[in-house]
Formats: sequence, structure tokens, C-alpha cells
Amino acid sequence: MRLSLPVLLAVPWLAAPVVTLLRARRSRSLSAESPVAPPDASLVSIVIPARNEARGIARCVDSALAADYPRLEVIVVDDHSTDGTGAIVQKIARRDARLRVTTPPALPEGWFGKQWACTAGAAIARGEILGFLDADTWQAPDLVPRVVNAMRNRGSDFLTVAGAQEMGGLWERLLQPQIFTVLLARFGGTESVNESHRAADKIANGQCLFMRRDAYDAVGGHASVREKVAEDLALAQRFFRMGRRTTVILGLEQLSTRMYTSLPELAAGWGKNIYAGGFDAMPLGRVGRLLFPPLLLLPWLSGLVPPLLLLLSLVGVLGHGWLVWSALVTGVNLAWWTGVYVALRLSPLYALLHPVGSAVLLYVSVRAIARGRRVRWKGREYLAR
Repeated sequence: MRLSLPVLLAVPWLAAPVVTLLRARRSRSLSAESPVAPPDASLVSIVIPARNEARGIARCVDSALAADYPRLEVIVVDDHSTDGTGAIVQKIARRDARLRVTTPPALPEGWFGKQWACTAGAAIARGEILGFLDADTWQAPDLVPRVVNAMRNRGSDFLTVAGAQEMGGLWERLLQPQIFTVLLARFGGTESVNESHRAADKIANGQCLFMRRDAYDAVGGHASVREKVAEDLALAQRFFRMGRRTTVILGLEQLSTRMYTSLPELAAGWGKNIYAGGFDAMPLGRVGRLLFPPLLLLPWLSGLVPPLLLLLSLVGVLGHGWLVWSALVTGVNLAWWTGVYVALRLSPLYALLHPVGSAVLLYVSVRAIARGRRVRWKGREYLAR
């Protein structure tokens, strides 16, 4: 292999970080909005679906009730939990009348549990604005007033907040940055999403969604996406297709989430969403969907293959050209992930383990592809549509 060829073959790895950074540069934050509720503040109903969330539900509900907003109600939908979630929220409700707790009827066929719980919460909500918050989130007191002001200023019917991700353990720190970097490369910054004229480019963070009640009812609410594993993305696309204004905004200071705390949780959670939910994010219609499975594997292979080929080159199995290519690409990957971890205020030494994270996510993705549209989550089996 001539020397110029390895360098040429390394161009995609050299270009990818540059393209990702360029696409991410145009983002807007809730911090630019006023933290003071408007004088004619709308009633906001916060709906928190919860199924076996005893670990974090108190933190979530307490932070929701601490909102610096004058007209607020909080509804926890205890979705037949068996771990004490209901008892925890009932205790909080006894000391704060703004909190109501409800249990939905048994899950009907054809529904995902989260959509069923959200629908049950929305049915008893009185607010002009509905906020849907995951039970593993923490919300700053200024989240709600800033969201209400952002929705007014932008004329938004649907607003989703991309918050900070809490990463406490090794596996979280290896896998989560890779997942979210791929999402950033695909969708770009908030304004890239907001200004796009294609439904496939719309995305949402289901951990934090706010919608005007009239718009929510007009598009059919969560019932309209009851069979979607990525209901947040599906809702954003449905709002957009029906002529409603959708907005994505950063809220790194106002919202944080610890999605998973162990490798089995990470594998189960991302295995649920990564394939069955990814189809709706593919442009180009049927062609895009046909290309989706190999494209899903590509990011993880691009992180795993170069160091493997470098090792084979160093022990003499491959020639000098492969040594040059793999060393160059591995160096670029290391530099990129070092920068990512520094930006995340984590040890840059995690960058050395990025091939391990890629290998795990490759395994998770292959399993998800093999499983197809069938997913399992919190003791329930679903068929995504």
C-alpha cells in the first residue's frame, strides 16, 4: 500500500470530527430566556410517568415542586409499580397539595407503557401547558419559567429541552458520550433541527417535553404514537407534519438526567431504542431504511477496527501501509475523544478505552438488529411499529 493511499483512506476519520463540530455550533440555550414567570402565567401541568422508579422518584418530584413558578400542578402516574414508587409519591402528596398521584387502568394491547401513562396523566391535567418529565430527571427551579418564556418568544407548540447527562460509573462514561456524539453528528445543533424542513430531521428528548394543551389534543396526544418505541421523536415529527411549531433547546443548567447506572441497564435501555426507534430518524424513505442497519453499525466499527488493525500491524500480520493508516486513524480518534472528555469535565484517560465502548455498542446494536421491532422494557414485551 503506497503511503499516499493510507492518508487518503483516513480522510473520513479526519473529516468526521470537523463536520460534527460545525453542525453542533449553532445551538441556543434556555439560559438566554428570562427566569421570571410572565405576569399572566399559564397554568403548567407537569406529568411524570413512573414504573418502578423508587430509586429516583423523590428527587424528581421534589425538584418539580420546587419550580419557581406561581401556577403549577404535578401529576405522578404510578404505572403499577412493584418497588414502592407509589408509597414514596403518596408520602410527598400528603405534604404538598399541588401533587396528585394516579394509577392508570391496565395497559391495553398495542400501547407502550410510557405513552399509556402519559395519556392517563394528561387526562386529568388542568394546565394550558403540559410538561412531561421522566422520573430519572432533576429540574432546576428556573426550568419551568424559562420554558414558558421560550415557548412564548418562539411561538412553540412543542418544546423539548436537551439537558445534561449524569454519568457516575465507568460504563456510563464509556457508552453515553459515544451515543450522544452520534446523535449530534446526525442531527446537529438545536438550530439545525429547528430550521429543518424535513420531518426526519426532527428529534426530541423524551426526558423533558412541553406542549400547548390545545396543540397536544389536536395532534392526538400520546395516543397518536402509542406503538412507537421512540415516542418523543415520533411526537416531534407528528407535530411538525401537522403544521405545528417544534423547538429543541439546550438546558444544561436547568435539567439533568441519570438514565442508567449499570452495564445491563445501558444495554437494555439503548437496545430498546437504538434500532427499533431509529427508523423514524432516517431520511430518504425506503432507501434510508434499507441502509439503516449497516449505518447503525458504522460508528462503532469506526472506533473499534482501527486499533485492532494497528495491533495486527504492530505484530507483523499486516503491512506498512496498514500500520500507517491504523496509527493515523487511531491517533485522530484518541484526540477527538480526549477533547470530548475534557469538554465533559471527565478524565481524558477515558479516551484510551473508547474502543471498549465501541465494542459494547456494536454488540448492543447487533442484538437489537437481530431482535428487530420486538423490544422488552420493565417486564413488558412490545412490538414497535
